[in-house]
Amino acid sequence: MLIIPIKEGENIEKALKKYKKKFEKTNVMKQLRERKEFEKPSISRRQEIIRASYKQKMQTQQG
Repeated sequence: MLIIPIKEGENIEKALKKYKKKFEKTNVMKQLRERKEFEKPSISRRQEIIRASYKQKMQTQQG
């Protein structure tokens, strides 16, 4: 549960903005999306390798 301390006379929109930022930092939505469907470890590993090779290729092209 997220607790956002609000000062006396503080605008509600400012408090909502704080809440949204704190919620985003906790990565709740990211975890929910990951848990929605099961992904085999071999597929996730393959995706990691593809991303790493793409990053490496981009670095060699720039430098």
